[in-house]
Amino acid sequence: MGEHMPQVGATASDHLMMERCIALSRTAGEHGEFPFACVICSDERIVAESVNRVFRDQDITRHAEMVAISAAQRELRSMRLRNCSLYTNVEPCAMCSWAIREAGVGRVVFAIGSPVMGGLTRWKLLDDERLSEAMPFFFRQAPDVVGGLLAREAEKVWSDWHPLLWQIIKLRGCLGTPHSPKS
Repeated sequence: MGEHMPQVGATASDHLMMERCIALSRTAGEHGEFPFACVICSDERIVAESVNRVFRDQDITRHAEMVAISAAQRELRSMRLRNCSLYTNVEPCAMCSWAIREAGVGRVVFAIGSPVMGGLTRWKLLDDERLSEAMPFFFRQAPDVVGGLLAREAEKVWSDWHPLLWQIIKLRGCLGTPHSPKS
């Protein structure tokens, strides 16, 4: 689970943005949230970033990706985020993956895979071309995806945040270094 996978398609900017995302995830844990974070960029400029707000807002839909997508849409004054890259320390869940697809996010880069809940490795939503074919107005082209970028660093945040819970999550196969996703 801890081995590095090759980062086909990862750029120097991807590394910087993922480092920012991982640092942000640490702050979520410090504020009573699970250490999830998301950064959205357009032309290498951060347009939105967020941590989970589930406990703080008492709202299960306030995942970091959902909060950041909403903020990016407001900032860019567009529902479509085609020219944006979304960075998240954990593979987006199915709920977040639907929002990513409908917003038309162009690229998704994540660190830790989520074989139980992941929108790519488990539910295949992020790379499902049938969505694009059946409903092209809502689900245009699937995003490019890079998985496993700085996975060890992201896993360390989880381990530092709650070592016992992290071990249980890993043993149950809920989170861990992803398989080779579409890149």
